Amino acid sequence: MWKVAVVGTGFIGSTIAFVLASKGCCVDAIDINERRIAAFERGDCPIKEPGLAELLREQKATGRLRFSSDFSRVATADVILVTVGTPLAEDFSPDISHIRSATDAIAPHVHDGQLVMVKSTVPPGITRTVVAERLRRFADVHVAFSPERLAEGSAIRELQSLPIVVGGLDPQSSAVAEAFWQQTLGVDVIVVSSPEAAEMVKLADNLWIDLNIALAHDLAKLCDALPYDLDVLEVIAGANSLKKGQHYVNILTPSNGVGGYCLTKDPWFVHSLGARHGADLLTPKTSRTINAGMPAYCALQIAQWARRHDRVLANLQLAVLGLAFKTNSGDVRLTPVKPLLDALRSEGFGTVRVHDPMVLKEDADGWGVELNPSIDDTLRNADGVIFLVAHDEFRSLSPAHIAKLAAPGALVFDGRRYFDRSEIAELQNLGLAYKGVGR
Repeated sequence: MWKVAVVGTGFIGSTIAFVLASKGCCVDAIDINERRIAAFERGDCPIKEPGLAELLREQKATGRLRFSSDFSRVATADVILVTVGTPLAEDFSPDISHIRSATDAIAPHVHDGQLVMVKSTVPPGITRTVVAERLRRFADVHVAFSPERLAEGSAIRELQSLPIVVGGLDPQSSAVAEAFWQQTLGVDVIVVSSPEAAEMVKLADNLWIDLNIALAHDLAKLCDALPYDLDVLEVIAGANSLKKGQHYVNILTPSNGVGGYCLTKDPWFVHSLGARHGADLLTPKTSRTINAGMPAYCALQIAQWARRHDRVLANLQLAVLGLAFKTNSGDVRLTPVKPLLDALRSEGFGTVRVHDPMVLKEDADGWGVELNPSIDDTLRNADGVIFLVAHDEFRSLSPAHIAKLAAPGALVFDGRRYFDRSEIAELQNLGLAYKGVGR
């Protein structure tokens, strides 16, 4: 049985800690956020990830999952996982102060033979020069980097199924890291030659995703602009049927924007890395510019519809469904919904009601957004119903229910719900207008 200390209990750290406990590991979850630690101790899960609250209660009851703000707990661990945040600094470089602080906090308590594995997203070289150099002054520890690649909304399943990449400081570190993941999760482990290679894997993954979404957004805007009845989802589905090499074309879907902690910052990490080392990289800035512009683009599409129908924007009521940045998640970090709300107000819309059953009130308050707790109250007499995520509750809304509550002739704007053709036809037959991103 592996003894594990997880340093940092945000979305990634808590998911890893709870799942490892469910696999039989003895886990100490450690964080300086005493309020979060106290919530976990009570059995409350402040992180809205499907299945996470249930996993917390189950594993806490077994005694294998403990919580603390005491970093000396790492002394009893076989493996220490560092999962603290790396926010974006003002110059678009990564702020690694949390990594430095976590390393300093655990350094006096490490001992020979332990494995310290960094899961936080960092530029190449940080695991070696910041973490390993500091810790090896105290003990002969194994050190490795393993990129976090979980998607919110499906993190528990993905942690137990996706291949895990590891890059050790030396062959022994890589071997221990590989054995740990294979024995605990039973997943495929891809061992790369160094921590720097593993660190680059995470940046490459997120740059590819951001670029792919940017391509989808440009295709959507082109479908909107052309004088034909085009549906970008139909175009993308057709394009994705082409096989190139060993894989098929895989264009992702457009939406009202990109949010969250990774995609909004990691391309800037890549951009700043290139600038510091003399490489003029064009793609990171391009993808960020395109994707960051989608909230304002969607607000303009809604405003243009209203003006074409001679509506006075200040008199209209909008029902916005979704504040989180991702479907079936309550995470509002860098959500694209907030700039979209700001853009709607800048366009001149009057009443804007927001409902999101996944988002905690205090998190919404942090964005200055007042949530309406009732979906029906949010929809009632709305001149525009704006879908900005596709939570299960929103997917279950039938066109008939929307038409029953919304104002006659209301616009249904589809930022991320992805109504199919039969649903769109039903909305229109019920007297509602429909507009999607590129549809």
